[in-house]
Amino acid sequence: MQRRFFYQSESFRKTPGAGILSVEEVIALIKSSKNWKIHRPDEDVVQRLITELHLPSLHAKILASRGFMDPATVKAFLATDATVLHDPFLLHDMGIAVARIQAAVEGGEHIVVYGDYDADGVTSVSVLTTALERIGADVSFVIPNRFEHGYGPNSELFQEIADMGASLIITVDNGVSGIEQTAFAKSIGLDIIITDHHEIGESLPLADAVIHPRHPEGNYPYGELAGVGVAFKLATALLGEAPLDLLEFAAIGTVADLVPLLDENRYFVKEGVRRLRMSSRPGIQALAKIGGTEQRQFTEETLGFMVGPRLNAPGRLGDADPAVELLKAEDSAVAMGIANELDRLNKERQALVNGITEEALTMIEDVNGSNIPHVFVLAKEGWNPGVIGIVASRLTEKFHRPSIVLAIDPVAETAKGSARSIEGFDLYKELSKNKELLPHFGGHAMAAGMTLALSDVDTLRDRLNEQAKDVLTEQQLVATVHIDVPLTIDEIEVDVLESLEQLRPFGMAFPKPIYMIENITVGSIRKIGAAKNHLKLELEDGASKLDAISFGSGELADEMTHGMSLMVTGDLQVNEWNNFKKPQILLQDIRSDERQVFDLRGIRDPLRWVHTIPKEHVRYIAFQEQTKKHFTPILPGIEIMMYEDRQPDASIEHIVLLDIPERQEQLELLIGVYNPGRIYAHFYAPESRYFDGIPDRQTFGWYFSFLKKRETFDLNTQGEQLAKHKGWKLDTIYFMSKVFFDLGFVTIENGVIQSVPTAGKRDLAEAPAYQERKRQIEMEERMLYAPYHELKQWFQKVHAEIAVEEETVWT
Repeated sequence: MQRRFFYQSESFRKTPGAGILSVEEVIALIKSSKNWKIHRPDEDVVQRLITELHLPSLHAKILASRGFMDPATVKAFLATDATVLHDPFLLHDMGIAVARIQAAVEGGEHIVVYGDYDADGVTSVSVLTTALERIGADVSFVIPNRFEHGYGPNSELFQEIADMGASLIITVDNGVSGIEQTAFAKSIGLDIIITDHHEIGESLPLADAVIHPRHPEGNYPYGELAGVGVAFKLATALLGEAPLDLLEFAAIGTVADLVPLLDENRYFVKEGVRRLRMSSRPGIQALAKIGGTEQRQFTEETLGFMVGPRLNAPGRLGDADPAVELLKAEDSAVAMGIANELDRLNKERQALVNGITEEALTMIEDVNGSNIPHVFVLAKEGWNPGVIGIVASRLTEKFHRPSIVLAIDPVAETAKGSARSIEGFDLYKELSKNKELLPHFGGHAMAAGMTLALSDVDTLRDRLNEQAKDVLTEQQLVATVHIDVPLTIDEIEVDVLESLEQLRPFGMAFPKPIYMIENITVGSIRKIGAAKNHLKLELEDGASKLDAISFGSGELADEMTHGMSLMVTGDLQVNEWNNFKKPQILLQDIRSDERQVFDLRGIRDPLRWVHTIPKEHVRYIAFQEQTKKHFTPILPGIEIMMYEDRQPDASIEHIVLLDIPERQEQLELLIGVYNPGRIYAHFYAPESRYFDGIPDRQTFGWYFSFLKKRETFDLNTQGEQLAKHKGWKLDTIYFMSKVFFDLGFVTIENGVIQSVPTAGKRDLAEAPAYQERKRQIEMEERMLYAPYHELKQWFQKVHAEIAVEEETVWT
């Protein structure tokens, strides 16, 4: 987790100079990586769902946060089954399409299913070719090559299809943008049925039939089907019933294409995943094996992160046909061979993505340094056009900036690529303002593709950055995490987490919950992993405890202290080890409003703790000159500032207290100057007075009488002898002598003491030396020898008092 300096707080305070309440932006002492927007579900709704449906509170909170208010609606949602499937003939032109296909089957015509090279496209091809085979069709499939033919209908391929003797083309997951290509197909004697789900332009192709869930002349009940969903509806119409076994393919394509998981899509994925878990298809079994995943544990996340990328890989690098061949394979050995090839291609694709991403990051650093632009527009010759969309996604995720990544064609002198965006910057809208630079572009608010002249790349970059400055605020340039399921630890149990299965699938329009646990303390802190680069915590909420893991965040252990209060977000999981199950949270972000005190008092050698202190935004402070002299050679390269040289510095976030101040006021003033988020307390004290204490009045009295009886007493020659005789420390004699001198009871010259017969009575506590010793003991008691929790409470009290003073000034 990258840390940022600010988070957006839910708290409110008066803004200086203003009379209104505003959201407060404050220093986060454990700095969250994103802005947190916390949306709390209606407690009345949550309680009603718990009571009427007997749901765990966790489930009720998820549903309420997703807008489910009525128990009856929730009950229907959870019971999603085949009854949600709509009549396929409600799709515009479905009757025409079925009639033409049936005629082709009866007449022995050759049918070609024309697909797309992504996971939605290859599953669409698999669904429809399987259905056509079941009704006795003479059918084959063609998928355009991304690099040779581009996306969608291609006239050259249509000619090849005609030359092979086909008379009917059925597109799946593409077609509505192919107006000229469709006209060409018709001109050479081909009939063409288009099935698609992409955005419809100003006009539709003049095909024999256009099946689209949002057809302008149609009235289909649900318009958000993926390409495979449309193919499944056509298969249902052709077969006279829903081919439920083909939901295995429909689930994969629906998840991979990121369509809303509601209505029919929810059923496709829910039932499809159930069937995938026990599928006997060799291709599915092979995918599970090469992915290292137990088939019975498949979820929608398995499809999105394991299956989908492998089916996408061949189409990103060349020919997508093997993906279809794998899904339809009937022989286990053949399926395993194809699956291994897809796995190899996926690794090759990953290597390409990693390489291009590294090159892109280097370009960003070389060109921009630390001055990150509002929009990235990066172009380079040699970048693979099949994977640059993934690179754009990575850049947007890392920097939270709109990103355009282009592959340069030096022969055509063009740049072609993909774009990804963030909330607040509508890519399609902003690109449309530059359409004279973009002869070919398309997409939507969050993603787009484009081709432009190489000479126009710099102009596009400049324009988009100026446009972004007009529409994006500074806050929008920081990633936001929307938290809608706040929990307490006692709500998190193994059986509750396992029963979340009834809410699945999670995805678009029904997102996976981001959980937040607040008002918790840290019970234990550990760095784990061979490189100690991961963090493990035990979180506590009274008697309840929960393990927490954060990968790649081991350095955070140095920013945390036992018992500190914090809030966390993340994903809840069931961790099983040696047949023992326990819940845990996989952390995504951590936030703490609590200022930290790090106890370094018992570690004499500073080399044992200096590496745990940040190298930047920190100030080492000494109150005594001898302390600075002591530490300067031990800590080379570290500047040590004397207390009296303190100056306000907004860049200082933390302070290291090397020794103990003489007075409490010095420390309070120091905290007021720097307002540190973390205080590292070492408190070097080579001459501690705490255990010596202050001699009692009887001891003072004996020593005073002793001095009065003698004309002189030489501390230099006789002090040690007296100390041995009385069993005192020599320092005790020096201290009492100084007290008497301060009060005028004696004179001291070159170490020789003489009593003053005329001295009057005075209280020992009046002596400056006595007061200084008393203060030193009190400071040592509070700073050096107090239990950690008392030391922390004292610093927190000082911080609180300073905050009240500042608030009073503002008011």
